Amino acid sequence: MSDLGPLSCAGEDDRSAAVPIIGYQIKGSMSDPDMQRSDVKFKWLQSLSDVEREGWDSLARPLETPFLEWDWLQLMEISGSITAETGWIPRHLTVWSGRELVAAAPLYIKIHSAGEFVFDHAWAEVAGRLGRPYYPKLVGMSPFTPMIGYRFLMASGVDECELTSRMLAEIERFCRQNGLAGCSYHFVDPTWVETMAGRGFCPWAHQSFLWENEGFRTFEDYLSRFNANQRRNIRRERRRLARGGIRVDMIPGDALPQELYERMYAFYAQTNDQFGPWGCKYLTPGFFAALPGRFRKRLMFAVASDGGRHHDPPLGMSLLVTKGGHLYGRYWGCAREIEFLHFETCYYRPLEWAIASGIRRFDPGMGGAHKLRRGFKAVVNHSLHRFMDPALRQVMERHIATINRLEHEEIAALNRHLPLRNLTSSAAEK
Repeated sequence: MSDLGPLSCAGEDDRSAAVPIIGYQIKGSMSDPDMQRSDVKFKWLQSLSDVEREGWDSLARPLETPFLEWDWLQLMEISGSITAETGWIPRHLTVWSGRELVAAAPLYIKIHSAGEFVFDHAWAEVAGRLGRPYYPKLVGMSPFTPMIGYRFLMASGVDECELTSRMLAEIERFCRQNGLAGCSYHFVDPTWVETMAGRGFCPWAHQSFLWENEGFRTFEDYLSRFNANQRRNIRRERRRLARGGIRVDMIPGDALPQELYERMYAFYAQTNDQFGPWGCKYLTPGFFAALPGRFRKRLMFAVASDGGRHHDPPLGMSLLVTKGGHLYGRYWGCAREIEFLHFETCYYRPLEWAIASGIRRFDPGMGGAHKLRRGFKAVVNHSLHRFMDPALRQVMERHIATINRLEHEEIAALNRHLPLRNLTSSAAEK
């Protein structure tokens, strides 16, 4: 019998509150003698509130991605952004050695594919034609955050190979016991792909965008990489805004007034509303209102104003997240349509700041071929999939190599349109 009971469609019936934390214990010593314990205990959690921040972040902080840290994920839950009604039911796997948290995997039960940015509707259709279920499924990712870096969180000193095997076995047990059709991990850490491919998961290639710092000293130094025509275009776009009296300032999260966090939500909501049912408006006003108290040291804002008059409402804003040498573009919006403001607020000014700050990589987010014109290369990212049904698993295994080859060819074709000088064939994917 399922530990969860029957799962309903989003909005019909929230059963998650009645589900207890599931404890499951396996015996046997860990390979690393430094652990000095003979057993490991698995606990399935309904919320990150059930685990201490410091314990979780001791595993998440060493990673390059900031989006698996406790404050980001837990804030999504307590702000009402992640709920059964929105189709995201938290079920996090934690691994304990005594009272020490030694590994974890943020996971969510999904009854649709919205907000994942891995467009798997074709596989859902195949499942339907075969008469097999595709939902509910278990998904590992930072919700509605299409940024590369997901993997299991591990303490230093553990045997990652052995512990990964144990976690995957426990996750498969959980899926089968609870009637989940499969398990997927999205936007995974590139170093994790080969490891998981050897453990029964199919890697599926997708296209993202990425800027990499090639040792640029200034923004003008960066522009020198473009062909003459595109250099003129970018300078013209920036000049047009400057002549209109529009200024864009980069403001760190701990210096941004509270009211502008609330204004950022309004911009975020407005931008998503423009896409109607294809938008991704999951984050609530409470999420943005609580960000300065929880995550401000990871945040940067590009704030557009009329002549730098910061006492006036901003003309537009973008919210970016930074950690180590990485910058991630997340949300943007504007008070009114102003030509080229999007490019300045989301790309040019953050790039200028990134170069001055020694940032190595800038992920601007999903979609938009216009990113190529601003020097963001098309690169590959991977999701990992394992279906519980053997027939559906066989279909994916049979066709995924061809699907991935076509995706790599598309990435290479996109990069042939990069307006850069001396572009080599190595500009395809990394």
